[in-house]
Amino acid sequence: MNIRFLSGLSLTVLLLAPLSASAAVVNAIAAVVNDDIVSLYEVNREAQPVIREAEKKGAMNEAARSTIRSAVLERLIEKRLVEQKIRELNIKVTEEEVRQAIEDVKRQNNMPSQEALVAALASQGLSFDQYRSQLQEQIEKLKLISMEVRSKIHVGESEAKEYYQANLAKYTGDESYRARHIFFKTNEKSTPEAIKQTMTTALAVLADARDGKDFAELAKKFSEDPAARKDGGDLGSFKKGDMQPELEAAIVAMKPGDVSELVYTAAGFHIIKLEERLSGALKSFESVKTEIDEALYRKKSEERFSQWAKELREKASIEVKDLKGML
Repeated sequence: MNIRFLSGLSLTVLLLAPLSASAAVVNAIAAVVNDDIVSLYEVNREAQPVIREAEKKGAMNEAARSTIRSAVLERLIEKRLVEQKIRELNIKVTEEEVRQAIEDVKRQNNMPSQEALVAALASQGLSFDQYRSQLQEQIEKLKLISMEVRSKIHVGESEAKEYYQANLAKYTGDESYRARHIFFKTNEKSTPEAIKQTMTTALAVLADARDGKDFAELAKKFSEDPAARKDGGDLGSFKKGDMQPELEAAIVAMKPGDVSELVYTAAGFHIIKLEERLSGALKSFESVKTEIDEALYRKKSEERFSQWAKELREKASIEVKDLKGML
C-alpha cells in the first residue's frame, strides 16, 4: 500500500487568472515528455516526503535537496513514458481485475472487511478512491511489462542448474547439534557464599567429565535439571537460534566429544558435552527448481525492463527545463 499517487496537472487553473511570481514558480514546467508535461508542483510534492525523511537522519543542505528533486524528476519522466506506452498499446484494466486486486490486498494483510482497508488507507493519508486509482495504474504497468518485457524472457533448465550449483549453501538446511548438559542452579537471591559453593561443586564435576567419566551418569547424579535423572542431561537436537545465547555460543565453537568450560546463565551454571554436529541436508534440484526459475525470471525481468525503459527514453522527445533557483 505504499504506491505513490501522482495526480494530473490542472491546466484549467492556469487559464483562470494571471499567476503571481511565486505561483508561476510552483506551476512551472519541469520537463516536457513528448506531448506531456511534468510540473514543478509534482516534483516538489513527490520529493517532500523523501526530504523530510532525510532531514530526520541529519542536516540537509540545498544541494542535497536539489539532488533528491532531480532524482524524483527522472522518475516522473519515466512514469510519463510508461503512461504514454500504455495509451499507445491501448492497455485496459477491467473493473473485475481491480476488484480482485483489492481482495488480494485484504487477504495478504489479514483485513477482514472493506472498512478495515479504508481505515488502514486513512492512516496513510489515502482515500479508498485514490488507492483504487493507484492499483489500476499498477495493473496497467504490470500488463505493459508482461507485453513488452516478460513475454520475451526464457529461463532454460541448464541455466537453472548452473544457478543451483553456484548457490548450494542457499539450498542446504541449517546445521543441527545434539548435546547433553549438567545444570547447577543459582538465582538473583543466591548469596555470594552459596554461588561460590555451587561453583566449587560444578568445577569438581567438570574435572570428572574431562577425565572421561560417563557424562550421562554425572548428569543423573549431580544435575539439578529435573529431567536429568531419566535422560542423563540430554538436550536433544536443535539448531542455531533454538538455545539460550550463552549456551549456543559455547556449543557452536565445540567439536563432537568436547566438554565445555562452565557456562553461566541467569539460571545458573552449565557443563555441556557436544555429542554430534549434523550437517544440514541439501535440497534436491527438483524440489527447488520452481523457486530458482522464479528468481531468475524476476532478475531477468528487472534487467530487461531497465534496458527497455532506456531504449524508450532514447526514442522519446524529452526536454528538461533549466529550473536553477527553483529546484
